Amino acid sequence: MKKLLLIVLLALPFCGALATEKLFVIEREDSALAIIIGDKLVNRITEMRNFNHAVVKFYKNEGFAITRDGYVIKFDPISEKKLKEYRTSKSAIGFIVTPRYLAIANYDNKTVEILDHDLNPVQTIDTGSKNVGIKHYKNYLVFALMDKDSLWVMEDVAADKPLPTFKVHKKFENVGVAPFDAMLDGQFYIAGFFNSPYVGVIDLENMQFRKLPLQLGDKQPVLKVPHFGFWSLSGDKKFIPAVGDNKVFVFGKDFKHIANIETEGLPVFTSLSPDKKFLAVTFSGKDFPVVQIIDTEKLKIIKRLAFSGKILHLRWSQEKPLLYFSNNSDNKLIAVDTSSWERVYEVPVRHPSGIFIHDSSE
Repeated sequence: MKKLLLIVLLALPFCGALATEKLFVIEREDSALAIIIGDKLVNRITEMRNFNHAVVKFYKNEGFAITRDGYVIKFDPISEKKLKEYRTSKSAIGFIVTPRYLAIANYDNKTVEILDHDLNPVQTIDTGSKNVGIKHYKNYLVFALMDKDSLWVMEDVAADKPLPTFKVHKKFENVGVAPFDAMLDGQFYIAGFFNSPYVGVIDLENMQFRKLPLQLGDKQPVLKVPHFGFWSLSGDKKFIPAVGDNKVFVFGKDFKHIANIETEGLPVFTSLSPDKKFLAVTFSGKDFPVVQIIDTEKLKIIKRLAFSGKILHLRWSQEKPLLYFSNNSDNKLIAVDTSSWERVYEVPVRHPSGIFIHDSSE
């Protein structure tokens, strides 16, 4: 009987009912979160404000979203219900969730807002700038001031209290023209600049800053700014999408330049597989329907995936050998088997963009 049960479990398809992985997909035009389990659209959370460029994050069984029009929305990923909303600004761009607080980087009203998990305001940090690339490291909160070409490190001076209090620890001025995003690699905060031919790195243990030159060609018009993130870090390698050039830059553990990987278009997302063997790259402009797969050991493109509509986002499954794509213009989520690179199913979703995964077993 046990052998028979094991055979049945192994034979279950990708859409099997045992899946704990739940996808929350931004419906960009409809102010809604589509909820997908396996190959089924199971529910939608509606009335989610302006969902252009919306971002979702999870902390255990709490869900949070920020909207283009400056709202932070808390929802329950288990009951799939919207719980509360709080407006921090007219336009929000990024945020982080820590065990004690949320920190929201705003474009307009040019602040960083600190909230507790129930969306109660805790602190307002006035910067006089659009703010991007917000990260946290130990007791520090780090972000970039796009309009002031500076990077701020704030220290939580109430780290032993239930809620934080941030004060300026150090400001790095004139670091590069128009910082637009950042990634955190251990103690290193890595910032990209829209109009400077390098990335900037802060060593948060020693509070020292340095520049890493990038081998950029003639700059092309950029329709969609690249996004950095934890997914670009693979062991001792760092993958950084170029701004205005058809390249992904590869740096080593000591920030030594390793390679430039030529890509088909201007990269937007560089998304790393859970086993860190592959990097999926999406593009903007005429190359929206194409995704390229890079082997992170050979540093070569091994697969080109072409679609009939615009691919705005992708996400690797944490449970199965699947890579999910949001096909915005064709109104569907596509699942591709990463062992064969063949499509295994599609799910109808209205104007999908960002894909976010919650594991209900946590």
